[in-house]
Parts: sequence; C-alpha cells; structure tokens
Amino acid sequence: MKSYKILTLLAAGLMSLTTSANAAYNLTLCGASPGGLWSMLGAGVDAAVKESHPGSIVTYQTSGGGFANVGLLQQSKCDLALIHDAEAVLARDGKAPFKAPIDSIRTVAVMYTWAPMQMIMNKDFAEKHGISKLSDIAANKVPVRVLLNKRGNVASQVGASMLDAAGASAADIKSWGGDVVFAASKEQGELMRDRRADVLLNSLFVNHRSIRQLAESLDVVLVDIDSDATSAVTGEWNIGSYTIKNAAYDWSGGDVVTPTLSAQLFVRADADPQMVSDVTAALVKNIELVRGVHKAMKPLSVGLMGGSEAIAYH
Repeated sequence: MKSYKILTLLAAGLMSLTTSANAAYNLTLCGASPGGLWSMLGAGVDAAVKESHPGSIVTYQTSGGGFANVGLLQQSKCDLALIHDAEAVLARDGKAPFKAPIDSIRTVAVMYTWAPMQMIMNKDFAEKHGISKLSDIAANKVPVRVLLNKRGNVASQVGASMLDAAGASAADIKSWGGDVVFAASKEQGELMRDRRADVLLNSLFVNHRSIRQLAESLDVVLVDIDSDATSAVTGEWNIGSYTIKNAAYDWSGGDVVTPTLSAQLFVRADADPQMVSDVTAALVKNIELVRGVHKAMKPLSVGLMGGSEAIAYH
C-alpha cells in the first residue's frame, strides 16, 4: 500500500512538524558496512531530521545488512533500519533465512529503486555461444560460468530466480558443463578479468565504477533479460523493474528491462507514531539534504518515497 502520508506531502507532515516542532530525537539507524551508500543515506536522514528538529541525532549503526537489520529492529536495537524490499518480503513470508513470518516492520520511505539486476558477459563468450538474451543460455545449453553475489545476499537469491525463470537453473548449468559461483561484488570484477568467469549477474547502480573498470579491461556486453523472466521474478519477489537505457553503455544493444532492488527505510510496527510522522515529514521537507549525499541519489522524489507496495507503511 502506498503512503498517503507522503503522497499528500506536507498536509500531514507539516501539521506534525507544527505540533512537535520542539521535539529532539536521539535515534539509531541500522545500515550496512561503513563507508558505503547506506552510510551516506544515514547521514542524509540525520541531516534532514536535524534540520526540522534541532538537537536531534540519528546515529548510523553498521550491521550485516538488510537481513540482519530485520532482526535488529525486532530486538529494538535500532529505531530505523535500511532494508531491501526483497529482504522485507522474505521476512514477511517467513522464507529463508527467516524461520517464521515477521509482520512487525513497516515502511517509512523508499530511498532508491535504481539498483537493477545487470547481466554483464564477456563479449567473446557471448558471440561464440550466440547469446544476446538470458533465455539463450538455456536454448543453447551453454556451459557458462555465472557469478552471483555471495550466498545470503538477496541479490544472489534474485539472480538465482532469474536463472530459474529462464530455464537455466544452477543444476541445469552444471549439467551443461558450466557452473554458478558465489562471490562478493568486489571479487566479481577480478574473476571476470582473469577469465575465471564468463558472466556476472548482480544488483548494481547503472554505470557504477566497478562496471566501468571492468569494461575498461575486458570487452563486455549487456545481456537482455526476457520479459517473461522479468515478470516472473518481479511477481515472485513483489519488487519493481527498471529500464537500463541503451545510452547507459557503449556496449549495450538496446534498452534492457530487468528486476531491480530498492532500499527502504523501516521502523517497527509499534514505533511511536509521532516519531514516525516527524521523521517522514523531515524527509519530505528536507529532501534536498538526502539527495545531496551522493550523485546516485539525485533521482529521489517525494512520489518515489511514498510509492512502495511491498510492505505496508506505518
């Protein structure tokens, strides 16, 4: 359900700012590793809340990422948490790594939706095996060495779902003489450059530095994702799709529509309604402070913040 609190913008938000203008908050926001985009988002939330509520502090707490943050929210070890939409859906449905359904988290705002699943393949390999789209791997029974993110990372699970939807499961690929290897994002470029892998499938910002570095050292192509695979995966995970424009890369053959991961700000369902309203209003009113933390955040809009349909808003 979309957030009408955000979509009606300052109607609800400024009223709550007026009624609690003197409130100063001391909040903890669980993110991921230090120094990454999520830590910058934490700084943006801190700046926005401080601007509307002087004296407030939003402390960024490092963690293992979205899966861990679900548990930290559950244990009341943080007041706010960044979690991918797909991770929150797994928690809601009680799927691995969660042991039972969790219905005690609520959305505050969507922070970004532009971390699309990108399939980047060695150009020589693609030409040798006639691959221009994901389904060609299954159609040609290609002995491909695929890189997915490390086990336990939601991008790895979504990537596996994409392979399954295209008829190229890990078991299938191995039966054709290929392999599926799990590696952290930082390792994937090295494995591709050393020709120990043929293709990576990972959630990355378009034109991310790691992609540019790979393309500088190796001829690559962006593999198209079949529309039925994209539809199946976005439906399975209740996530959105993203269009990677042809102009994004010199080595792209056209626009590519692919599943995407979004990061969202969450609270516990029993969080103080006034605090949630004040934080929401601060983000809406001071959106430029959040946009300003990194150039990747420039597309953030109030409409986007209120547009999640994965987990109910507070």
